[in-house]
Amino acid sequence: MTFLLPTSFSHDYLLLLLLLLLIFVFVLPSQSTDATQKEFLSSHHTVEVRSLLPSDTCSSSKVLLEGSDEQRLNLVHQHGPCSPLHHKKNLSHKQILNNDQSRVDWIHRQISSSTSKQQGKLQDSLASATIPARSGSSLNVGNYIVSIGIGTPRRDFSVAFDTGSDVTWIQCKPCVAYCHPQEDQLFDPLQSSTYANISCGSPYCSQLSSDGCSASGCLYSVRYGDGSYTVGFFAQDTLTLTPSNVVPNFRFGCGENNKGLFGGTAGLLGLGGDTTSLVSQAYQKFGGVFSYCIPPTISSTGYLAFGSSSTTTNVKYTPMLTNPDTPTFYFLNLVAISVGGQNLPIPPAVFSTAGTIIDSGTVITRLPPDAYSALRSAFRQKMSGYKSAPAMELFDTCYDFTGYNNITIPPVALQFDGGVTVKLDLSGILYFPSMSQSQACLAFAGNNDSNSIAILGNTQQRTFNVVYDISREVIGFSPGGC
Repeated sequence: MTFLLPTSFSHDYLLLLLLLLLIFVFVLPSQSTDATQKEFLSSHHTVEVRSLLPSDTCSSSKVLLEGSDEQRLNLVHQHGPCSPLHHKKNLSHKQILNNDQSRVDWIHRQISSSTSKQQGKLQDSLASATIPARSGSSLNVGNYIVSIGIGTPRRDFSVAFDTGSDVTWIQCKPCVAYCHPQEDQLFDPLQSSTYANISCGSPYCSQLSSDGCSASGCLYSVRYGDGSYTVGFFAQDTLTLTPSNVVPNFRFGCGENNKGLFGGTAGLLGLGGDTTSLVSQAYQKFGGVFSYCIPPTISSTGYLAFGSSSTTTNVKYTPMLTNPDTPTFYFLNLVAISVGGQNLPIPPAVFSTAGTIIDSGTVITRLPPDAYSALRSAFRQKMSGYKSAPAMELFDTCYDFTGYNNITIPPVALQFDGGVTVKLDLSGILYFPSMSQSQACLAFAGNNDSNSIAILGNTQQRTFNVVYDISREVIGFSPGGC
């Protein structure tokens, strides 16, 4: 017996079967593809290559800090188009990276030795280029600069800002031996009504790592890891950071014999943790709090700010650690690294054995050898679709993006004690040493020794609001600061 469906029912039934077939063939695989695509996008970032390269014109970065712009110091790269310095002799990136290694080598020596401070005598140092060196670090030319005011009436000077140095100093008249070329005029102590030399018997003189005496007062000396040095009188005067942030009787070095790779700056603003730094001297005024944002490229601007207003609501804090033998440096606990959302198989002892500091003056982050090896391996695997480029100086993992408008980069995140994860900006993952698409390198380097301190450099700090709160003993990070 043959069973026949009604014609109308049979037609509807066939349409239903056809619809189910279409869903099976097209919709379900599409949903699976979407899920795969979402998983891929969560572990990769697509970015226009040109956006990672600096331009020839200065652009102001968006600042998300609370408070008015008048409470912040403009922070710029000293060799970028935003710099107030107009010197013609900019160093190549090869020279910058070589000087960066000099700074790192000096930091490693300082922290590994952890020797107590020693006193030096400088009676003859003002007129001599051969001076005893007890403090300081390599300035290198990868530093960022801010403008500060010294004296009454105020005179403005462009100085490098450095969390790895304590003594603030500027070049002063008269230069009894040598003063390096600078954009600003030399500071003249005789033209400031609030200037005074620190006496040799003052306890402030004995706070210096290297001090001495002359008939006119206390002498200071700082030699940096790249061979640069500054010598002069330890003095006090009015420091003007912003119109609303003035520090009277600020103690600084009035340098009369200064030579080295200072890049046209007038001196240095020391933001280290020791007693002679600005942070320590102005502790009561600012509560031991300061923050900065390093811009994504050398053609954009960031900021340096002081006080609690320099923080934002979304800052994540990790414990700040100190070493009494090296009080200048700010230590923190790096505990893990992830690439593409996956934690790398690095034993915790790799990080705890070496330890980690954060430093505004080091350009490229240095990692323990085993940690860097794991990072490099994972990054190379994720970037295997791109053509390799020759290694350069510190970098052994480079790519040629010639012909690409957009590239896809795996995200890299650093994890710190306290559950703080810092997802690096793309400008903190790749470094363009040749300033072109033909060579882009993984912006990390490995230490030669597993016991050498890891250093979180300024490239990896780009675009973050980085907060130092000495009173609470924490260091904070919030993304999108500038």
